[in-house]
Amino acid sequence: MFTKAKLEALRARYAGAKAGDVQDPEFRKVSELLFNGTERRRLPYAGVSTFLDAPHRPDAPDRADFAGLEAALVGVPMDLGVTNRAGARLGPRAVRGIERIGPYNHALKIAPVASLRIADVGDVPFRSRYSLEQSIEDIEDFYDRVRAAGVIPFSVGGDHSITYPILKALGRERPVGLVHIDAHCDTGGPFEGSKFHHGGPFRQAVLDGVLDPERTIQIGIRGSAEFLWEFSYESGMTVLHAETVTELGIKAVIAKAREVVGDDPVYLSFDVDGLDPAFAPGTGTPEAGGLSAREVLAILRGMQGLHLVGGDVVEVAPQYDATTNTAQIAAQALFEMVSLLALRRR
Repeated sequence: MFTKAKLEALRARYAGAKAGDVQDPEFRKVSELLFNGTERRRLPYAGVSTFLDAPHRPDAPDRADFAGLEAALVGVPMDLGVTNRAGARLGPRAVRGIERIGPYNHALKIAPVASLRIADVGDVPFRSRYSLEQSIEDIEDFYDRVRAAGVIPFSVGGDHSITYPILKALGRERPVGLVHIDAHCDTGGPFEGSKFHHGGPFRQAVLDGVLDPERTIQIGIRGSAEFLWEFSYESGMTVLHAETVTELGIKAVIAKAREVVGDDPVYLSFDVDGLDPAFAPGTGTPEAGGLSAREVLAILRGMQGLHLVGGDVVEVAPQYDATTNTAQIAAQALFEMVSLLALRRR
């Protein structure tokens, strides 16, 4: 029963409190980060937009140690590998424009940007806007430097072809495992004379010896391109179709993913078309019958404790995203990935 004594106790504690006065020690850390000794918070819609409102350090890639960062947020604005609707080159700009992601992750109970030396280091520089082959080389060269500096990269594409050169760099010394959320397996062969496209990055990564197919799980697969994904099955990948996710339930999917990838280094890759178009219309190859935003976030959060070497969010095409829903979930997924690293480091 709510008594007068309880009311008076609440008044004594909160009636004269300022906006940033928070008693819980963990919440107080977040409050101090936001308010910084004042009653004002930074305007979320003002200033220079960065991924997750992280510090902006475009100078970091010019330093051998990446300015001492633990993790880097990287834009990869390249979509020369699309097979359907183009536009994912604008994905990094759209995701940077999303305000109010974090700073506190209520599910994982951490403020990741405050817990890590992390910054938005800008975009991968490309020599040509026309050459897919050169762009693949440029991405690999950039992430070679990221790996050499001991920095964990979290990237926003761009189409899914960007993941191939990232894996070439990160798996150069030891093949990595993969948790892959997508509508498509992306293990197809060369199309029209090119093996560099968004339908085949994981085939190429396995054949190059940088991705371990038996430590790879692909979640949410569906649609009419199933006949292209023979390589996934032949190489030993674990494929969970969208309807299987529904049948198993999210807890079982998480358990299966953790069983497959184990304790060795693992990469996370989230193609927003893994979501149903009702949640993410802003993408180049939408497929009906996909996962919900809540399911994707639960799967990502279920990966806490893994030996994470990086992650990406790809295929955001904002010109088809009238409500910004797609960019919103992409930014939230990026936040969840960074939260996983912060938890492991803590």
